[in-house]
Amino acid sequence: MSVVPRLAESWEPDATGTRWLIRLRDARFHDNRPVTADDVLYSYRRIADAATASPARRQFAAVDFAASRARSASELELVLQAPDFEFPSVWGAPATEIVPAGTTDFTAPVGSGPFRFSSFQPGRPAVFARFDGYWGGPPTPAELEFVPINEESARVAALMSGQVHYIHDVSANSAKLLQGDSRAQLLAASQGTMQAVALKIDRPPFNDPRLVRAVLSSVDRKALVDVALSGHGQLGNDLFGMGLKYYPQDLPQRGRDVDLARDLLRQAGAEGLQFELLTSAADPYFESAATLIAQQLGEAGMRVTPRMGPSETYFSDIKKNGVAAHTRTATLPLTTFMGQRMRGDAGSNNYTGYRSPEFDALFTRALSTVDQAGRARLLADAQRLARDTSGLVIWGFSDWNVAVSSAVTGVRPAPPNSLDWARFDRAALG
Repeated sequence: MSVVPRLAESWEPDATGTRWLIRLRDARFHDNRPVTADDVLYSYRRIADAATASPARRQFAAVDFAASRARSASELELVLQAPDFEFPSVWGAPATEIVPAGTTDFTAPVGSGPFRFSSFQPGRPAVFARFDGYWGGPPTPAELEFVPINEESARVAALMSGQVHYIHDVSANSAKLLQGDSRAQLLAASQGTMQAVALKIDRPPFNDPRLVRAVLSSVDRKALVDVALSGHGQLGNDLFGMGLKYYPQDLPQRGRDVDLARDLLRQAGAEGLQFELLTSAADPYFESAATLIAQQLGEAGMRVTPRMGPSETYFSDIKKNGVAAHTRTATLPLTTFMGQRMRGDAGSNNYTGYRSPEFDALFTRALSTVDQAGRARLLADAQRLARDTSGLVIWGFSDWNVAVSSAVTGVRPAPPNSLDWARFDRAALG
């Protein structure tokens, strides 16, 4: 999750961290137009526009677009309303791709990557063709076809039958089977996905911090990793981003304390607390984890009922419904996660309803600190605060497993949202 050059060849801030100069490399769109500073400004303005409803909108809220400008075809200046020395991490976040200036119709989208759009119908395969004008060199495959298969077991069956050559989101149990089969190769990226339960602390019963702490104290994280993840993962410690830059490495591991949980329930007058735990097949680990968590919380005196929701709408449903729900987040820069999911003005992406002026102040001070060591200290302080109060019960980090046919070469294991994730430009068959 470190920032590397792509369309942006280089960048530098001024001394205040409010003015960023970006130089673009020589690149072309799929319609052969050059990628220019005007295209970047248009794309970022579009992302920041509320009417676009972009998931990346919040990350561009501090950009002063009236003051930002194209200095030349290959140079642009982005001006911020407040200092942010972590601003480059925003440019590589999901949903920040660059499109040609003036684009309003996306039925046949134009980009600048190694593959260009050929065809797509909702619910059916999407087809992309090799773009020989790609700045990184022509890709190896002549064509890619993306096939939608929602159920994990069906994806595995499609790979083994030769219907597809690559599948993503493979469970630990399927990974064990694939490792022993000569028809497939397993590609695993360690601790690629956060596994958590989001407690909504903006509504009863979890607006009582004692009940949040009771849940945190009841969960047996090791048992969840051993059983739900079949040992293919790492213990969580109620913070996102284990192993990433700015993660506080010195935190003691939170253990299980059922007696403390029972005492907290008594203090809150909530013995026998009942609630539903929303879950889904949207992630291969959610359902088994929900069953085990319900048992663990039951040992502390809570009555928890797992309730399955539809995979297709699950993550949008849990933003507004229920009081507790399984959630996951793939790898992101820590500052991106904190800004998108934990800051008070994060909107619907803040799954727990966490609002903390103290957290917001620490996070803002960190972004405006030019010294990286000082920035790291402030970000660590903000994370320690959120760990106890945000409502996120982060019990583990699952490996990110994908599998390819044994005939495929040129695809590397990589965590989601990283540069090498689902990269097919150097993939080959045979």
